[in-house]
Amino acid sequence: MKTRAKVLAVAAAVVVAITGLPGAGHAESNGGVRIMPLGDSITYGTGDPGGYRIGLWKRLAAGRYTNDFVGSQFNGPGSLWDHDHEGHPGWRIDQIDANITGWLRTYRPRSVLLHIGTNDVLQNYNVAGAPGRLSALIDHITATAPTADVFVAQLIPLGWGSGDATVRTFNNALPGIVRDKVNAGKRVHLVDQHSAVTAADLPDGVHPNATGYDKMAAVWYRALLSVPGSIGNPRVAVG
Repeated sequence: MKTRAKVLAVAAAVVVAITGLPGAGHAESNGGVRIMPLGDSITYGTGDPGGYRIGLWKRLAAGRYTNDFVGSQFNGPGSLWDHDHEGHPGWRIDQIDANITGWLRTYRPRSVLLHIGTNDVLQNYNVAGAPGRLSALIDHITATAPTADVFVAQLIPLGWGSGDATVRTFNNALPGIVRDKVNAGKRVHLVDQHSAVTAADLPDGVHPNATGYDKMAAVWYRALLSVPGSIGNPRVAVG
């Protein structure tokens, strides 16, 4: 079982470049429906650069959807045709919240894929208040981009018992938060990413391997398909 020192070491390892990432500022666009992958190192793809965005892009392309990943950050392999995103390794909910309004106004996403809160747990940052911070972040997203669909993920597991118990407590608060937003007329959707990934998919106990990221991609894709308009309409096959 991991000790507290080990947990802190993992947390320290993911806190990198709080004010920016290499390659930031690039932009790729095919004129498609804009999707903002939003979060921390799991969105960035630590351990497998590009992360779930690789598998999600492949599924969108295979489904003949035309989409544009958007954000101020840029990374991933050449096989990922669109490298833009808003994933910030080491960032907590409050740090995303401090920047979200500007990002949304700049990139104007039609859909937002939000997976955030893991670093609140790893850094033991007022964990009891994390669901409230997430609720406020969602409110800021929906106020700034009221026509966007916001897909809110229950966090993937942590690879040790005590850490994952804290993640589960956080995740258990999310259905009520999302339900309240929906009842208020907001375009917010709950996505269960916790069940998608197992501890066996987490080599360092925090970040998925390629298999784990692809499992996340499949869940995101199904969630997007379930909401009309969130990724537009597939192109008509020619020939």
